[in-house]
Amino acid sequence: MAEQVLVQFRADKALKEEVADIYSQLGMDLPTAFRMFLNKSKQVRGLPFDAVLPPVIQREDFRSAFKALREEAVDVPEMSLEEINAEISATRAERKRG
Repeated sequence: MAEQVLVQFRADKALKEEVADIYSQLGMDLPTAFRMFLNKSKQVRGLPFDAVLPPVIQREDFRSAFKALREEAVDVPEMSLEEINAEISATRAERKRG
């Protein structure tokens, strides 16, 4: 086995905890992920690879998407429950006729 050395660096505590959680979800601890990063960096002679989880939808993204849907809904005419049920019944009857 090759001689091992201790590698230390400073990082923001919250960032370290968030990244450790991401790697935990991928089934590894932070030291294992760092060793993988070093080995792959050596192999490709640069930044190595993407190992990512789907992005987290930010609250502001959700709000803007919801606002856009509400603005689209403004153009939809109001319907009574009876009108909605009649439209559903007509669509079902049309599907049965095929």
